Amino acid sequence: MILLKKPSREEWPAIMQRPLLDDTELTKKVSAILAAVRTGRDQALRAYARQFDGVELTDIQVSQAEMEEAASQVPGSLQEAITVARENIGRFHAAQQDSPEVITPATGIRCWRKSVAIEKVGLYIPGGSAPLFSTLLMLGTPALLAGCRTIAVCSPPGPDGRLHPAVLYTAGLLGLRQVYKVGGAQAIAAMAYGTETIPQVYKIFGPGNQYVTKAKELIQQQGVAIDMPAGPSEVLIIADETANPDYLAADLLSQAEHGADSQVILLSNHMPVLQAALRALDNQLNQLPRQSLARQALQKSYAICFDNLQECLQFSNRYAPEHLILALDEAEIYADEVINAGSVFVGHYSCESAGDYATGTNHTLPTNGWAKSYSGVALDSFVKKITFQQLSRQGLQAIGNTVTVMAEAEQLQAHKNAVTIRLNNTSND
Repeated sequence: MILLKKPSREEWPAIMQRPLLDDTELTKKVSAILAAVRTGRDQALRAYARQFDGVELTDIQVSQAEMEEAASQVPGSLQEAITVARENIGRFHAAQQDSPEVITPATGIRCWRKSVAIEKVGLYIPGGSAPLFSTLLMLGTPALLAGCRTIAVCSPPGPDGRLHPAVLYTAGLLGLRQVYKVGGAQAIAAMAYGTETIPQVYKIFGPGNQYVTKAKELIQQQGVAIDMPAGPSEVLIIADETANPDYLAADLLSQAEHGADSQVILLSNHMPVLQAALRALDNQLNQLPRQSLARQALQKSYAICFDNLQECLQFSNRYAPEHLILALDEAEIYADEVINAGSVFVGHYSCESAGDYATGTNHTLPTNGWAKSYSGVALDSFVKKITFQQLSRQGLQAIGNTVTVMAEAEQLQAHKNAVTIRLNNTSND
């Protein structure tokens, strides 16, 4: 990591710059994949499975027999852990359900807003070297609670042409049956446009590599909704002299191991803590199976010493991290000053990996500074809010003059007429 001491505010923008890639060529490649799937449909998906995954897909959809077989391959301890996590995630998201409240702004006028599930959603679950079955819990649970009628799940197949057993076990536990062996940009295309096997959906959720992220960006421009803009994973930690350097190192590495393009930042007002954390990081890094990826991420990451914790918080709010850890004494007090962050972990024992798996909060979060304007995935992500209003004649009389005066001022005569024609009609009086 790059160690900095008291950088000036003029230097902050350069430090906050996320690792950037020239995506001109990426856009061309992904656009070609989208176009090919849109026209070739299942045939194109099989061709890309051969090209990218090295497998010959006979059946794109996972069979019931495959689901049952996968359950027998998942150790009991993992099954139990997945069940506990599912229960916690379910409790947290179920608490987000609301009931319509009717407002009466004037006699004869009733207004209310109702949450209605998005009918068809697609969930992308990364596979490859790290099959994220936990993401299926994070996305599938609120989709089911919201009442989405169609929930399509796509995940890349392994060398054997099958999905990871833990992904299939989780799908079975949730009761999801529309599961497909398709990954990458082609999976996003399949859910966006529909194929002979995979249904077209209205909104697509889930993280992925640069190809998946670019595909989501492009299909959003074509009218298919996505959960949020996304970039590589990131964590920012604010630590004081009470922080444990070993804890800090472990938290930094838990995010750095996601990929070479991840970024981690450690802030403190206490240089000895920073230095101790960097020593601990070197020791722990050597023990990691994914140390090569983590090392690449650390080359673009920072440990920064500021004069005080207020300055650390100001930097963090400008950076708007995906994950923010407050490794501080009396961390709850400082938590109230957080303005921009995807998810906040308060106190020395609140490790980011706990939220990734089992506290119940959602781990699908805005990255790349989008936490300034986007929230993480929640129950609301799977619903639309529809407003309703009901007016009696008395209600229309109460606001009729207000509407007609405003409509006339905007020179919208038909708007005015829609009110006056009703009020001038006495046949129903």
